[in-house]
Amino acid sequence: MNALLYLSVVLIWGTTWIAIKMQLGEVPVSLSIGWRFALAAAVLFAILAVRRQLKPLPRQAWGLVFAQGLCLFCINFLCFYHAGDYITTGLEAVVFSTAALWNAVNARLFLGRRIAPNVILGGAVGLLGLLALFSPEFSHTSGMRTAIGLGLSLVGTLCFSAGNLLSARLQSLGLKPLYTNAWGMLSGALVLLVGSAAAGVPFVFDPSPGYVGALLYLAIPGSVIGFTAYLMLVGRLGPERAAYCTVLFPLVALNISVFAEGYVWTPLALAGVALVMLGNWLVFRPASAGSGWPLWRRAKSGY
Repeated sequence: MNALLYLSVVLIWGTTWIAIKMQLGEVPVSLSIGWRFALAAAVLFAILAVRRQLKPLPRQAWGLVFAQGLCLFCINFLCFYHAGDYITTGLEAVVFSTAALWNAVNARLFLGRRIAPNVILGGAVGLLGLLALFSPEFSHTSGMRTAIGLGLSLVGTLCFSAGNLLSARLQSLGLKPLYTNAWGMLSGALVLLVGSAAAGVPFVFDPSPGYVGALLYLAIPGSVIGFTAYLMLVGRLGPERAAYCTVLFPLVALNISVFAEGYVWTPLALAGVALVMLGNWLVFRPASAGSGWPLWRRAKSGY
C-alpha cells in the first residue's frame, strides 16, 4: 500500500506543476485556487456522502482543520502560483522537494523529535544543491525575478510542511485524511473566495479548454487523489518520511519543463539537482544497518 501511495503522489504531483502554469493569465490567482479547492471539496463531500461518512467536525478539531486549510490549501498555493510568474515550474518543484528537510526540522521544533546527524548533513548538501541549481538563473538579467520566485517557493514549502504536522495531529485524533481534507479544502476555498470578494477582485472564469482541463486535473487527480494519498502516508509513516516522495517528483517536473517551458539543462544545474537528491537521501538514510528496510515495508515504524 505504501509503495502504491508513493507512486501515485510522485506521478500526479510531478505533473501538476505544468497545469498550475496553464492557469496563470486571465483569472486572478486567488480565484483559480479557490475554484480548484471548492471543486475538490465538493467531490470529497460527495464521496463521503455516498460512503455514509459525512458528519460534522468534532469541536476540538475545528481550529486544527482551519489551520490545515489555511496552510495546505490557501497560502501554500498562493505562493507557488505567484512563483510561477518568476521561475519555471521545474525549479519550483525542486524547491518544494526540501519539504523533507523542513518536516524533520519542524517535527523537532513542535513535536520534540530528535534531529539525527544525517538530517543536518543532508540539509547542508541540499542547500548547496539549490544554490548550484539556481546560480545559472541568477547569472541572467532576471536575477531579481529568480530571487522572488525562489523566496515565494520557500514560503510555500514551509506552509506545506506546517500542514503536514497539522494533518499528523488530526490523524492522531482518529480523523481520516479523506474527511479532514474535505473540510480543510472547503476552509481554504472560502478564505480565498471571500478574501477575493472583500479585496474587490473581479469574479471571472476562463471557459477555454486549456484552463478548464487544467482546473479539472488539479482539482480531482491533483487535490482529491494526490492530497489524500500523501496525507495517508503522513499518518502511516510520519511527516518526515512521507515527504520523501517530494524528492522524486522534481525529476518528472523538470523534464516536462524542458519540453513545455524551454528549460535548458546545464552541467551546473544537473549537479545542483544531484546534490538536492543526495541531500534528501541522506535525510532518510537508515540510521543503522538493522533498519535498512525499504520505506514501504516499514509502515507505522515508530510513528
